Amino acid sequence: MRVANKSIIVTGAGGGIGEGIAKRLAAEGASVIVNDINVAAGEKVAAEIVAAGGKASFFAADVTKTDDVKALVQAAVQRHGSLDVMVNNAGWTHRNRPALEVNEDEFDKCYAVNMKSIYLATIHATPVFRAQGGGSFINIASTAGLRPRPGLTWYNGSKGAVIITSKSLAAELGPDNIRVNCINPVFNPDTGLSAEFAGGPLDEARRAKFLSSIPLGRFSTALDVANAALYLASDEAAFISGVCIEVDGARCV
Repeated sequence: MRVANKSIIVTGAGGGIGEGIAKRLAAEGASVIVNDINVAAGEKVAAEIVAAGGKASFFAADVTKTDDVKALVQAAVQRHGSLDVMVNNAGWTHRNRPALEVNEDEFDKCYAVNMKSIYLATIHATPVFRAQGGGSFINIASTAGLRPRPGLTWYNGSKGAVIITSKSLAAELGPDNIRVNCINPVFNPDTGLSAEFAGGPLDEARRAKFLSSIPLGRFSTALDVANAALYLASDEAAFISGVCIEVDGARCV
């Protein structure tokens, strides 16, 4: 059990990558708080973890609202006695289209969910980590933050901000024994946002275009990302901070 008895929050865990992370961490002994704004989806994931013999509970919170994130952090402490790891997975994107066609509301939502959520998690979880002598943030960014493509400019920028902010926080919070790391997944056709990333229904032509840029010859899965999160959450990564693990099959373009 690589994360036995660790108290872990996973945001956006009602489906997709977040669900995969929550289930993998619970299977390795963590007490997981499944967070999502979709109550039915989040409760389903938590129930499935418990049915499989793991420890999990659901907490509804909007990661763009400071009071919600504060309550989420407090729930982990109240339910588990501590908070060891916060996985900031919740994410959003505008539809793949020219940068000038993305409206202001879409831009604001993209940065609120992808970047402001990191700010709020840091504001509310860091005092808890400091009080208990350490902790770990794992931020789910994207390979788009390093190798951007046209059509997702504002999304790419938000994920680039997550990456550099994580590195900066790792340097700033390191003296408090707080680790901050990123995971950069490549395109996954099975997430709820896949059509937005692709700019339309994920037909064979669009699938082939994305797949052609991945030398390992397949798309990433939730389990691929979850395995990286498991490592970063474990004591095996006790001296790992300020890094981005590329979970992208060596995506080259």
